[in-house]
Amino acid sequence: MEINASYTSLVAVGDSFTEGMSDLLPDGSYRGWADVLASRLAARTPGFRYANLAVRGKLIGQIVDEQVEVAAAMRADVVTLVGGLNDTLRPTCDMGMVRGRLEEAVERLAPSCGKLVLMRSPGRNGPVMERFRPRMEELFALVDELAARHDAAVVDLYGAPVLGDPRLWDVDRLHLTAEGHRRVAEAVWQTLGLPPESDWRAPLPALAPARWAARRVEDVRFARQHLLPWIGRRLTGRSSGDGRAGAQFDAERGRAFWVTPEEKGWAAPVATWRQVESGEREGRDASGS
Repeated sequence: MEINASYTSLVAVGDSFTEGMSDLLPDGSYRGWADVLASRLAARTPGFRYANLAVRGKLIGQIVDEQVEVAAAMRADVVTLVGGLNDTLRPTCDMGMVRGRLEEAVERLAPSCGKLVLMRSPGRNGPVMERFRPRMEELFALVDELAARHDAAVVDLYGAPVLGDPRLWDVDRLHLTAEGHRRVAEAVWQTLGLPPESDWRAPLPALAPARWAARRVEDVRFARQHLLPWIGRRLTGRSSGDGRAGAQFDAERGRAFWVTPEEKGWAAPVATWRQVESGEREGRDASGS
């Protein structure tokens, strides 16, 4: 891809990984890799527009039904699509269905944007990863296949050992920390042909392993606060995304909207965004993303 390319708009589609959990801001909202990437792209291009439609907990069918058509209609320079991993982590998973819906999403999005970006998602090292690894690798093989067929870019996070380091994962062991999201943003940035600002694959400094007792205490805390509620939602058919809409989706009007940097001059880093109607007329103010 062309080095120093310019992009005027970005739409992010997916689940909690793209929504930004668990890169928590002081106001209780999340700022993940897509927001970091948008902020950096906006600093290069006055008038840059961004929309994050991703919602935590969404399965690939929900992503296709609720986000893909909306994203395609926005005709962005760049669209990122990450989905299907929540399906593979369920006790039962119809991989044929996942394949069909993901293929449907790519076929709809690829012609609608300048560049479609897909990902091989990262996975935290541990027993959960080992249990579901075959399904995940089947999903990632499909991602590679679809990217080759539709001239999409693939960001291989799964193939970066550092993103398996538990220190880059939040206490829920499902979502990246702020540093993990920063590294993902840099990976996408470089995939888009932009000059590297850091080595996102660089390993973390060596750290003495935690004592056995400390690990067991942490395991018990994780099971009580995160694992058991997650299992409960799976058993009852509930999702953490129930009733939620993407950050730049107006549920009352049933349509997405763009945001653009609030600051004059688009100086990095972008701290706040304002809403614009159809990418042209300014609407009500919207801070955050």
